[in-house]
Amino acid sequence: MTSPLWTGNQGEQPRVLISGAGVGGLFLAILLDRAGIPYTIFERAPEVKALGSVLCINGNILPVFEQLGIYEEFEKFALPMKALHLVNGDMTEIATLDTDTKDLVGYYYMCFSRPFFYDFLLSKVPARNILFNKKIVSTMQNTEEVAIRCADGTEYFGTILVGADGAHSAVRRSLYDTMEFDGILPTSDKMSMNMGFSSLVGTTQSLDPQKYPLPSDKSVQHQVIVEGTPYTVSLFNIQDNRVCYVVVRQYSTKAESDKERLSNPEWSAETSDEMIEKVKDFKTPWGTLADLINQTPRDKISRVFLENKLFETWTHGRTVLLGDAVHKLLPSGAQGSISAMQDAVILANCLYDLQSLEQSSIKAALEDYKQQRQPQVKVQDDNSNTNATFFFGQNLFERCIRHVLFNWMPKFLMERAVIKDASYRPQATFLPLAEKRGTGYVLPQKPSRRYQEEQLKKDQVPKPTAV
Repeated sequence: MTSPLWTGNQGEQPRVLISGAGVGGLFLAILLDRAGIPYTIFERAPEVKALGSVLCINGNILPVFEQLGIYEEFEKFALPMKALHLVNGDMTEIATLDTDTKDLVGYYYMCFSRPFFYDFLLSKVPARNILFNKKIVSTMQNTEEVAIRCADGTEYFGTILVGADGAHSAVRRSLYDTMEFDGILPTSDKMSMNMGFSSLVGTTQSLDPQKYPLPSDKSVQHQVIVEGTPYTVSLFNIQDNRVCYVVVRQYSTKAESDKERLSNPEWSAETSDEMIEKVKDFKTPWGTLADLINQTPRDKISRVFLENKLFETWTHGRTVLLGDAVHKLLPSGAQGSISAMQDAVILANCLYDLQSLEQSSIKAALEDYKQQRQPQVKVQDDNSNTNATFFFGQNLFERCIRHVLFNWMPKFLMERAVIKDASYRPQATFLPLAEKRGTGYVLPQKPSRRYQEEQLKKDQVPKPTAV
């Protein structure tokens, strides 16, 4: 059965099909809505069950929240992170860092529940623009359009297809299969993702403030390095007196991680229970990890592989990839969701500036998106891998590096690193720009040709004169 999505004259606007209603897909939808570009999201699940623990975002994406007029609402459920306590498994201190960088970058590092943030974004997308229970089984494209076929037999047609459907993207798989058949898929894109870590994540219910006196005006991160084990525990307090925890296991060899992947191809309650049994007695600032796990609804605990890979092919024809579908970053850099939203911003900018719906114009726009984003993602990936050594590393060399970094590095060098990391702040160039905040520098951004022309025309319209 063929199901057209749009009727009537849409002019020269592209019709965008978005696969995946994750953070990146939803953020792209919000931006396209503001740009006046028609779109529909296709989500494979009957309904989205937002899992995960904590998310932290900063000045690398928050200016866009201001542009969209959602920043103040966002601030109501996010807490600024102002300190990081690095401790050993017995709770003795390794180092304490002041993470209040608002003067430098203009924004706090804001921490919150990932499921809550997901619902926040979902509320900004009209329900009519999301189709659930639409598992994509194949994609097709030619020089005039793209098409997707879903497991229920329906087909949909559009101008551009965006694969925002996660690390194991169906859109990427279909695209790469076609490219491999044609002999044009890069060798690196045929290789599997790296997996050096797995994690157990959860968020407690609201805790008794008498037993758990957590700060209500700020978030504090506790990083517990459990000696003699491959485990590290990250804990964050968030709104409503809750605690998010992330337990990371480091694999010492590729063979060990491959064995784990083969023995547990899909996570289940049973595999989570196995990991819980191994880590439940670890100490935290609020008792044992078991105390927090027991305060967590069972369906709010999940276990995932932490895979890592940058794909070379971002786009081909009228298909383009976004977020984890094209770059799977380790969470140690806290850049995964930020990077997906930055992808959405740049892709929306490029689509807004489309010259026409001809194949050549679309190819140029999607290549422009890749050229703007790929170098920045490489930097984010390098930072994430470096941070994995600092925060998760357990061997002697990694412990020595961590001690030197957090105890001997001069403050001015740390501040310089913070300013550099926060300097990339892409904004939606088809909207009025948010003001620059903070004392640090901000990298320049490619302006929108179309938006500049539109503003020039507005300025040339004669203003009515008083009689």
